[in-house]
Amino acid sequence: MAAPLLPFHKEILKQILDPSTSELVLLARGLGLRRLVCTLMKIYDSPQSLVLLVNATPEEEAAIGEELGIMGCRNPGLRVVGYEMGKRDRQDLYKKGGLFSVTSRILVVDMLQSDIPTELITGIVVLHAERVTALALEAFIVRLYREKNTTGFLKAFSDQPEHITSGLSPLRNIMKELQLRKVHIYPRFHEEVKESLEDRKADVVEVYQSMTEPMQAIHHAIVQCMITTLSELKRSNTTLDLDDLTVENAYFKSFDAIVRRQLDPVWHKVGPKTKQLVGDLATLRRLLTYLLTYDALAFHAYLETLIASNTTTSSGGARQNQSPWMLTDAANVIFQTAKRRCYTLSKKSADKPDNDAFDDQDAWDALDEVEGRLPQSTAKPGKQWIPDGMDPVLEELPKWETLADVLQEIEEETLRQESLSNIKGSNTVLVMTSSSRSSSLVSEFLSEMDLEAEKGKRGRRMMEAKLRQYLFWKGNLANQRREGKQPALVAIQSTRDASRTSGSGIRGDSTNLSEAMKKKDKMKQERAANRRRIRGGGPSAATTRAPPQDTNPEDAVMNDDDNQIAAFLATQGTSLNDFLVGEGDFELLEGIIASQLEGDFDTQYGLLPPDQTVVVRAYSDDSDDRMLAELQPKFIVMFEPSLEFVRRIEVYRNSHPGFGVRVYFMIYKLSCEEHKYLASLRREKDSFERLIKERGTMLLPILEDKRAKPGEQLIKTISTRLAGGRKELSSQASQVIVDMREFRSTLPSLLHASGLVVVPATLTVGDYILTPDMCVERKSIPDLVSSLNSGRLYTQCELMSVHYKQPILLIEFEENKAFSLETISETKSYVKPSGKYPPKKDTGPSEPDRAPPSIQAKLVLLLLHFPRVRIIWSSSPYATADIFNDLKANNPEPDPARAIAIGAEEDPEGGVGVNTAAEELLRCLPGITAKNVKYVMSKVRSVRELCELSREEVQGILGVEPGNQCWEFMHRGERRARRS
Repeated sequence: MAAPLLPFHKEILKQILDPSTSELVLLARGLGLRRLVCTLMKIYDSPQSLVLLVNATPEEEAAIGEELGIMGCRNPGLRVVGYEMGKRDRQDLYKKGGLFSVTSRILVVDMLQSDIPTELITGIVVLHAERVTALALEAFIVRLYREKNTTGFLKAFSDQPEHITSGLSPLRNIMKELQLRKVHIYPRFHEEVKESLEDRKADVVEVYQSMTEPMQAIHHAIVQCMITTLSELKRSNTTLDLDDLTVENAYFKSFDAIVRRQLDPVWHKVGPKTKQLVGDLATLRRLLTYLLTYDALAFHAYLETLIASNTTTSSGGARQNQSPWMLTDAANVIFQTAKRRCYTLSKKSADKPDNDAFDDQDAWDALDEVEGRLPQSTAKPGKQWIPDGMDPVLEELPKWETLADVLQEIEEETLRQESLSNIKGSNTVLVMTSSSRSSSLVSEFLSEMDLEAEKGKRGRRMMEAKLRQYLFWKGNLANQRREGKQPALVAIQSTRDASRTSGSGIRGDSTNLSEAMKKKDKMKQERAANRRRIRGGGPSAATTRAPPQDTNPEDAVMNDDDNQIAAFLATQGTSLNDFLVGEGDFELLEGIIASQLEGDFDTQYGLLPPDQTVVVRAYSDDSDDRMLAELQPKFIVMFEPSLEFVRRIEVYRNSHPGFGVRVYFMIYKLSCEEHKYLASLRREKDSFERLIKERGTMLLPILEDKRAKPGEQLIKTISTRLAGGRKELSSQASQVIVDMREFRSTLPSLLHASGLVVVPATLTVGDYILTPDMCVERKSIPDLVSSLNSGRLYTQCELMSVHYKQPILLIEFEENKAFSLETISETKSYVKPSGKYPPKKDTGPSEPDRAPPSIQAKLVLLLLHFPRVRIIWSSSPYATADIFNDLKANNPEPDPARAIAIGAEEDPEGGVGVNTAAEELLRCLPGITAKNVKYVMSKVRSVRELCELSREEVQGILGVEPGNQCWEFMHRGERRARRS
């Protein structure tokens, strides 16, 4: 059963319920926006209505469909129209009426082709209205909708007020594109919202946890690095307005987009140092988050990957532009303190005198006692896998201990409330975290927690298991470095991944070492093993070769630690599985194999009662409202703060009278976590205040009827280029034929806004057909680079030159970005090398002398091969729309049937009703090109039928070599299965 609506929900529905009005609703996050949308759509759930849901993600479609089903809209409920549904199926479905969720691209094409009766649409519901701009497909949909339907409603919703505060009159621009004249704003401080949520308040216990001293030192050092990086960025770009670049704004993910948006117009002018600083800000922001959410070993491992990637490129060479913040004193504090949180390295055994006269265990113990050190036997009892000289610290996150105490208090409170029968709700404890990784870490801690251990050591067992994996990872890095290979800079490998390589062992091959170095290393290892046998201590930390001198001292220290750990692992007689699996896990594995747990099946695998269940989840979207309604928890632990989830609890508490809810709100004191939470409150409040102020002073746009009258259309088509000044009238509207795949871009929307009639079609040659003789192939900058590298552009220009008199290559840049080809040099090529033709040996000049050909050089070669191809450079989609209008002036209109037939070998009507998704899949297969894809579609009815053909039959359609490539690709998995 759906939860009842609160008074402010009913007030909002009362305001927007009228089907003759269209409006925009701005609601604070966490106040139940999805519940409002579902209630509104439920009202129009009828075969006599046709209501469309636009701009919803697949997750939102599934959640809204489930919510509508709970409300009673099950037959048929919300139907999702996707790419897998054919044209005829969509037409039949629209005629039946009801509730539909349609992707914007499909809806635009259906409206242009009149597959959906636009004049019969009851209304459109638009989600995420903050994303609507003049270039968005939603604005295109609204224009097409209002051209044929002026009576239907349009309801737009948004719960992201921060996104509607940048730019000049952002609220007015959104209302202009959606053609709306009314807006409702409901922040948390709205009078009706306050009255509804303050009737029943939850019992909130704020738990302010202090960070440990090492965490405080790291936190302060990271903030210092951020301040230094921001100051350097402002100093390097004095001509830009960078006042918004503050440390407080740097806590949010949107900060990266703000910095890049301000630097985009001059991105090709800034040096590599500025680009490195922009990337460093994102890295430092992540470090602040990881410090409070990762365990000490994972955080230290991440820092080591940063050090390695800062000094070495992916190809193994030395990096030219290193991060400046890593060379500061604050960075040294970060690296050293993070290492001390994991382990400390005491005085190594190798530093002791190597003399047989002192190789006596009693003498060493006496020396340790004098110097105040514990003997090895008491320092690490039973931990033979820990290298000599390493003292594990394994600092735990302070919140883990606090969480254990909170759960203990909840258990005592549950026992106390058993005598009270008037409190509703389940005893399931809900723990909410900020991410799925944090959820898995909390779950692992709770499952491995030792209740008998002292405070601060309850997760010792889990941390020791992570230390074993960390040592294995470090040893592998050292072995790879000693072999001359580039180590993979990845996270610590899981036990499952590591067990796959157990057959290869841990010790690396030393074929790259000279005989003298091998002999020297062997003598060192034998001497270390001999000392260990006599004294009975742990293995010495003797290493092989000293690491090469690096520019970064932190890198040299890291290499030294890696070599010490690798040397220890090489002296161990245990297998890899023994090293990674804990001591107590083998008994459990043997018990499972022997089926000893069969009699206790219910105990081990059965359902647990609610009072013994702790649910750990990460914060999500409005689906958290449904989760709260289903679990009905009495106790909620917010392991990390979340503004919207606090409001969800308020809505849940007031929607379920009689339910007792206690919330434990955990937050690190004087940390970025606290600052970010308070800053998000201020940002949302300021955003709503700005929107309310803009609404009060906003000049409402005048919505004109942009449909051209017949007389005006005739005047536009008069041609003055005919001989003798004679004029002819053309009753056909000015139109442009657009390929279906081009509706991913923003250009078709702008062409329609400029007054052209957009005709969607499945084209084989070109992307836009302007006249019977003029064909345009549009390329964005990334697409231009990839198509030049793959050779696809050569084929496209060849087809255009064959079939059209005026082939045009349009190179379109993005708006508000540099109109320069200098930025293309940074674009990477993602074309995979072909294994059929292996690369030839390099016999030419050296790499610095032989630079790769530039984009300009490739374009010149292309024009030399196809002299009739013309290149048009466009600075933005807006400029492209103006260029197309100029090119079409005084020219005849194109024929859609002929444009579809060009390049296809079958009937001109063959492109009508074709499944475009299946055609795109065929184009991806080896041996099938733009030239023969239509021919293949005429020979087989479906992709399945093509896959079932024999090799000879496929070769009969495509030819011997292309057919063999296609058949081998489709049956590659079958050959592997037969081989195994």
